[in-house]
Amino acid sequence: MPSSSASSASSAFPVPAPVLGGPATGAAAPETASAPGAGPLPAPRREHRYDIDLIRLLCSVGVILCHTGSAFVNTAHRTAADGPATYWAGLVADSAGRFAVPLFFAIAGWVVLVGAPPRDGRQLRVRIVRIAVPLAVWTALYLAWGRLRGTNDAPVRDLALDALFGSVRPAYHLWYLYAYIPVIMLLAFAAAVRAGRRPWGLGAALLVLAAAPSLCGDLASVTGADVPRFGWGFGPYQLIYAVLGALLLAARAGTRGARRPLWLLPTAAALAAVVAYQHAVHYAIPYASVLVALFSGGVLLCLHRVRVPVRWRPALTRLAGASFGAYMIHVLVLGVLTDALVTADLTWPAALALVAAVTTATTALSFAAALLWTRLGLSRALG
Repeated sequence: MPSSSASSASSAFPVPAPVLGGPATGAAAPETASAPGAGPLPAPRREHRYDIDLIRLLCSVGVILCHTGSAFVNTAHRTAADGPATYWAGLVADSAGRFAVPLFFAIAGWVVLVGAPPRDGRQLRVRIVRIAVPLAVWTALYLAWGRLRGTNDAPVRDLALDALFGSVRPAYHLWYLYAYIPVIMLLAFAAAVRAGRRPWGLGAALLVLAAAPSLCGDLASVTGADVPRFGWGFGPYQLIYAVLGALLLAARAGTRGARRPLWLLPTAAALAAVVAYQHAVHYAIPYASVLVALFSGGVLLCLHRVRVPVRWRPALTRLAGASFGAYMIHVLVLGVLTDALVTADLTWPAALALVAAVTTATTALSFAAALLWTRLGLSRALG
């Protein structure tokens, strides 16, 4: 969970981390010289970026909203004619949550490049382990859950091997972590080189990640073996979201607070365009789409440097810290609820109410579970 702002951040979502930053850019304030004869003054305490905590929490809810909407759309067979109320309620909910993944990458970029760049290879390894261990644990839990429910599409042994190489079956939402780890590795490599260090080991690891997809394909061709597809990697759009997001999040507040309401209209227009695209062009819209980028950018600008009331800050910090665990478990909770409640022949009032109810229930149960196992000291294993 996020610690005090005096600690160093370990990552962005989905790993719980403190969100730090200087008053202007998010970087640590320089050490101030003292009077002659006295020792150097301690560096000023860095501010805690509660606005980034808020964005991270809203992104977690956005992912749940998006996946809830997707379940409704799939129940209607992705066609309005097979259940108009179910389809449209789901499509709007799905579209409204599409900002979450781009902003998660934006926060990741800000943490690695600005908020708390890794000091050395050991600190980066600690951050990666804090992601990889829950990833392994939850992969095993989802495989066991799928076997219990009879929903796995292959033997558990085969699915587990595929997961080692980067498969997202049956926990489809874990694809983000297979991209997130390489992204932070590359950003940390760039930050280290810029700082004058020589991270040869990290560079070699990145080279392996770059070559592995082709190597797996070549091994399959030469040996005839069924080599799993190598899924550890990232697309250009993910890196771009991370870098541009870091720049935006590190920007000074300036007059943006006074202009914040002006971003609401273009953000709403971008959301409407995402809904239209998903209905008329292609479902699901790629995260690399310019429409998703505009929608996500609008949400970020609406929330950037927003002031969080002091009385809300402790609860916000706890909930933002629980976002990783909630992310990991929410698909399990959501699947149970949608399988039991969602049908294609819902009426309009029922469909709208059910989207809101399922999203709310999944969010509440997922965060409650994450807070509970954190209190029990299980967050290192479960997130």
